[in-house]
Amino acid sequence: MPERISGVEWNVWQLRVATEAAGVALWAWNVDTDVFNMDDRAYALWGVPDTGGITFEELSRRIHPEDLDKVRASFASTRDIVGAYEIEFRILHDGHVKWISARGRGDEQGIVGRVMFGIFIDVSTRKLAEEAREMIAGEMNHRIKNLFAIAMGLTGISARATTTKEEMTLDLTRRFSALAAAHDLVRLDMSEQRKAAPIGDLVDSLLKPYYDEGAKDQRIRVDLPDILVGENSATALAMIVHELATNSIKYGALSAPTGRLSLSCADEGADIVLIWTETGGPAFCEQEGRSGFGGRLVSQSVTHQLGGSLNMEARSDGLVITLKANKARLGA
Repeated sequence: MPERISGVEWNVWQLRVATEAAGVALWAWNVDTDVFNMDDRAYALWGVPDTGGITFEELSRRIHPEDLDKVRASFASTRDIVGAYEIEFRILHDGHVKWISARGRGDEQGIVGRVMFGIFIDVSTRKLAEEAREMIAGEMNHRIKNLFAIAMGLTGISARATTTKEEMTLDLTRRFSALAAAHDLVRLDMSEQRKAAPIGDLVDSLLKPYYDEGAKDQRIRVDLPDILVGENSATALAMIVHELATNSIKYGALSAPTGRLSLSCADEGADIVLIWTETGGPAFCEQEGRSGFGGRLVSQSVTHQLGGSLNMEARSDGLVITLKANKARLGA
């Protein structure tokens, strides 16, 4: 018998067209036998063959291990829920992760003849968008904290390098101007045409805010070859160096008056190896912040954009970071 909705009679075919247009998959769960009967869309969504019915335990093998206990507990409690419910969880399908929303009605409202009815919806696109927004929010929060740390660190460096408040004002102005220029390197304007630049010039611009120019023995030494960095790799490399320098001023050598930083390079044929060496700063065990959000960003940039690897080695006198990058990727 056709379903009557708002004065219009809807037959099964019309309802099927509507659910397919909405990307809705249908399921019916026998609460006594634990067997699910599903439509073709649901079987395809889960990536399981249509054998005329499948138990919850069999479906559970597709649920992401981190979500399995949550889903088991949620489905077990659905009969006690009054009204509508929704459960969101991940499944593994052909080596990929999908997010599914399972929706239905609990208590006696959702059970007809010992069978509970509901729908599955693929919500992977929305979940990926949410994760992207969280990543952006996390990066923004990380950058704001870094700005405060950099400001405090530069103030300390400036205080040691000057003797009067006027000198300190001029020194801080110079350092913050250099920091703004470094930020422009990290966030390249896509509307501007950039050319390849020597790696030494790029790194020197990024580290300029941290130089003690009045000191007899320069705290920062950069010895890099004449290798050109292409515009596509410049942003990634700039972000990496900027993050390492920020970590150094927060936790490492640049946070201490006696700290030293050197950056050198070794040629390994198809790859170049940048060696970032810090000495005279706090022991590495005191630098826990280096393994956080910024550390993950650096590692991802090195791996995905520069085709290389990153290794961090704690030493008794400081820290050595070895960054390997593919020459061809670096020049692109």
